[in-house]
Amino acid sequence: MRIVVTNCNTTEVMTKEIEAGARAAASPGTEILARTPRWGPESAEGWLDSFLSAAAVLDLLRGLAEPFDAVVLAGFGEHGREGARELLDVPVVDITEAAAHLACLLGRRYGVVTTLDRTCGLIEDSLHAAGVARNCVTVTGAGLGVLELTDARRTESALLTAGRRARDAGAEVLVLGCAGMTGLDRKISTMLDIPVIDGVAAAVRLAESLVALGLKTSRAGSYAKPLDKRRTWPD
Repeated sequence: MRIVVTNCNTTEVMTKEIEAGARAAASPGTEILARTPRWGPESAEGWLDSFLSAAAVLDLLRGLAEPFDAVVLAGFGEHGREGARELLDVPVVDITEAAAHLACLLGRRYGVVTTLDRTCGLIEDSLHAAGVARNCVTVTGAGLGVLELTDARRTESALLTAGRRARDAGAEVLVLGCAGMTGLDRKISTMLDIPVIDGVAAAVRLAESLVALGLKTSRAGSYAKPLDKRRTWPD
């Protein structure tokens, strides 16, 4: 089985971190193909970045030459998943949606700990569109930008502080709201004594399950194939 995992930004170091997290979560025999968009924002932190990222990731996906069985979109709260489902004939799993679905299996209410407060609205909208917002009690910013997550000590401290606030707000499960936080789930879970979900790991496992069950995106209605027309893409 081959799963393409797309970073939502152009920062190659982050793609490598996402790739490592995806491979750690994948089953034996699953090949992870991590890919970076050739254009777009260096980090996605707001509406403008999100829309640019969505277009760049769709451009990336349409140009993939190697065969693959599923796609994981590693952008938390970013736009594009519906377009990717129209475009591709394989299952497309978004890390935001995947993490939220798993959280709903582990507790009645969950909270998301993300980067900056400015991204909270994006995430709330994404959860609402996926039908899982009802169980989310809070989306809490940790006060760190995406590119600041490379500072391990600072990131851990900020996530713990934000995680406590989310738990105090009633969250029974925490979701790490950025692909750049991949790999910190177990440590934060131990420190806060509640389940913590890494979206990349959740999405990889769900993608594997869809492929193993022979399931694909429905073409009946919403995700029908795009209409046949001329579309202009970046050179």
